[in-house]
Amino acid sequence: MRQRILTEMFNVLFDLGEISGETVFIDGTKIEAAANKYTFVWRKAVTKNQTKLQIKPADFVAEYEQLCDLKIVYSDTVKMKHVKKLRKKFYALKQSESVVFVYGIGKRKTPIQKSMETLEDYLFRLKKYDHQIHVCGGRNSYYTTEHDVTFKRMKEDAMGSGQLKPVYDLQYGVDSEYITWLTIGSQPTDTIT
Repeated sequence: MRQRILTEMFNVLFDLGEISGETVFIDGTKIEAAANKYTFVWRKAVTKNQTKLQIKPADFVAEYEQLCDLKIVYSDTVKMKHVKKLRKKFYALKQSESVVFVYGIGKRKTPIQKSMETLEDYLFRLKKYDHQIHVCGGRNSYYTTEHDVTFKRMKEDAMGSGQLKPVYDLQYGVDSEYITWLTIGSQPTDTIT
């Protein structure tokens, strides 16, 4: 909608001879977002934790391959599909042995229940890390409350600490004192304008 209005305005101004369309001056500014300042996700931390998590269940899967009579091909890491296959086998084993899961204080969990809960935890964390990397896209970070904002240093830092803040990057082009185009996004730098 915004882009269509700017395009129509540009065409009208061009037809009236108010703008030439030859010279466009590009400028930009940062607008601080109302995102929660401490709910951010760093790509580097997520990939590190994901790598650790893919190695951690390898021993778990290898141990239960023999128990469930399951052959999974993997090297040192376990993918989400391997965990899902093993979970499916655990559910079948639970049904065949008619194991009842217990919850609460003073109840002893069966080894199958403990293993399934561990497996569900691995699966949940693998899905969470995949989602976080997908949301990051080509950036190194994002906020969990507003995915479009990025980290930047603001000029008017009252504390003088140079703290990174959640901001939207606003880029605009001016021709003969008229704004002819506008972008608002999470560009990490001005080089792509």
